[in-house]
Amino acid sequence: MKQIAPLLSALLCVAMPVLAQEAVGMLGLATDQPITVNADAFAADLRGESGTYTGHVVVTQGAIKLRADEVTITAPGGRATRMEASGNVVVDMPSGTAVGDTAVYDIVAQIVRLSGDVALTNNNNILRGSVLEVEVETGRARLTGGANAVQIDGQGRVQGLFTPSPQGGSASGDP
Repeated sequence: MKQIAPLLSALLCVAMPVLAQEAVGMLGLATDQPITVNADAFAADLRGESGTYTGHVVVTQGAIKLRADEVTITAPGGRATRMEASGNVVVDMPSGTAVGDTAVYDIVAQIVRLSGDVALTNNNNILRGSVLEVEVETGRARLTGGANAVQIDGQGRVQGLFTPSPQGGSASGDP
C-alpha cells in the first residue's frame, strides 16, 4: 500500500497551476516555483475566456512535468476554473508517472479526472484502469475499469502489478 500513494499523488500535478493550498502542502508539491509552458502554438478565445496551447505542450513546475498534445485553460474573469489536457497525456514527477488519453481538472470542484487508457507507474509497480478520479481536497482517489481498461473475460477491469522490494528496502527504493 505504501507504493500506491506516490502513484496517486502524481495525478494531482495535472492541476499544478491552481491546486488548493492545503492539498499542495500535504503532497509536498512546489507551488512556490514558477510554471513554464512550452508549445508549438497558443490561441486565445477572448470571448470564451480561454487559452489553448497546442503541439508538444510541456507544462513544468519544479520537478513536475505535464506533457500533452493540447492543453486548454478556461479562466472567466481571469481566474482559472478548468484545465483540460488531451492527446498522449503524461505526468512525470519523482515519485512516478501517470498516463492517459485525457485529463481534466475542475478547479472549482477540486477534482482531477484522468481517463482513457490510464496507467500509473512507480518503479516496477503499475496500476491500470479506464478512469482515475482524485478529490484534491480529501486526497481520495478511485480507479475504475471500463471499455479502455484491461480486458479480462470480456470485461474492463482494474489491474495492479506490485513487485516485491529487495530485502531490507521498500519497492520505492526507500530504506
